[in-house]
Amino acid sequence: MLTPGSRPIMRCVSHMNPKTNQIYMAPKMQGIVSTWMDVEDHHFDPPALMLISELVYKPKNGLPPDEMVVASEEAKLAGVLDVYEEKLTNSEFLGGDKFTSADLTHLPSLHYLMRTPVKRLFGERPKVSAWCATITSRPAWAKVVEK
Repeated sequence: MLTPGSRPIMRCVSHMNPKTNQIYMAPKMQGIVSTWMDVEDHHFDPPALMLISELVYKPKNGLPPDEMVVASEEAKLAGVLDVYEEKLTNSEFLGGDKFTSADLTHLPSLHYLMRTPVKRLFGERPKVSAWCATITSRPAWAKVVEK
């Protein structure tokens, strides 16, 4: 999960290190990546964090998840994933034809969500499922989560 301010820092680091190949030089493509980072921040992340709280952290602390909250947040996330499914019919990644910060920002929440029953929401959407498999199998991400 990203903290407030981490997305702008990621944008800055990506632009300062073009060797990461996570940025586009064309302003239009930079705008597209920024838009999808904002979609993650304002539409994907809120229900994802609520679901992680209910399905990961509450049980870890001996509390049952609130099933009404889970159902409501799953519906919100499903709507976002429907938009992603449509977007991913035209490109392999959210920001275009290569992995960018728009994809990277999803990894922390995906790490937790894929270990809950919410995983089915991703599996029900073939393009989203393939995108998740691609970005979560990146060697650098594997190093992050192996610790």
